[in-house]
Amino acid sequence: MILALLIGVLLAGAAVSLTLRAAAMPRIAAAARVTEIKTYGFTGDPDAEADEGRQTLVDKAAATIGQAVARHSSRFKETEVRQQLMTAGLYTTAPLTFLGYRVLGAVVTPSALLWFASAAGASGIFVVAGGVLGVATGWSLPMSIVRRRAARRLDQVEHDLPELIDLLVVTVEAGLGFNGSLNVAAKRFHGPLRDELSLTLQEQRLGLPTNDALTNLLTRCPTPSMRSFIRSVLQGETLGVSIGAILRNLAVDMRKRRRQAAEERAQRAPVKMLFPLIFLLLPALFVVLLFPALYTFLESFGG
Repeated sequence: MILALLIGVLLAGAAVSLTLRAAAMPRIAAAARVTEIKTYGFTGDPDAEADEGRQTLVDKAAATIGQAVARHSSRFKETEVRQQLMTAGLYTTAPLTFLGYRVLGAVVTPSALLWFASAAGASGIFVVAGGVLGVATGWSLPMSIVRRRAARRLDQVEHDLPELIDLLVVTVEAGLGFNGSLNVAAKRFHGPLRDELSLTLQEQRLGLPTNDALTNLLTRCPTPSMRSFIRSVLQGETLGVSIGAILRNLAVDMRKRRRQAAEERAQRAPVKMLFPLIFLLLPALFVVLLFPALYTFLESFGG
């Protein structure tokens, strides 16, 4: 009797907990979707971008400074900066925050250089030159870092794209849909291409059409191979052509393109080797080969 009563209490508790969880599921799902949206860094309100999700005082200061500078500057283009940040993989960094970091760099770097120059007792010309150089360096260095990181990511995406298309060909011809093939590819790859595919799939789960999600992927990764891939897929879905046949032909074309790019880099290698060969290797070689003969000649001539 006691055992049956305990089992009944446990079942009743489980039923109550499941009922409460079912009632709270809409709120839990909505909170999960909001969290996914925040990770994109696409919030439209700059004040919300500056106030929400900031953990450090430096981030808050940079966001505030960026808002103040953008309010009084007509040359700041938020769309272009956001595009560069997305290409570099910095999805959670707001353009106004990045602008604030550039302003902070343009202030902190010359201040540090002026302090070191004053402590070292440098002349006025060096102090002024250091200040100007510090302002230029502090302002341009963050953007240079972002552009270099974006270039590396795009090169990696361009390199991995033929393997992605081969995997899509295999999975599509095996019976999977295109979205299912993208999901399989996102689990198999690593690096920037996996991040971009995961972001595209998350956009589709949030309700964005496949064509718009692929267009956003092309916006974030504007490489020639990615442009050919996205356009071929969109045209195939529009015209009703088999995706497998399109991807198979596209894979052959991309491998030819990657081979041509490798040959082009190989042809540029001798030109890049010319500078270190002339200014670094040949002087040392001349010293090693000619100095003993020249020293012997001078000794004999002097004797």
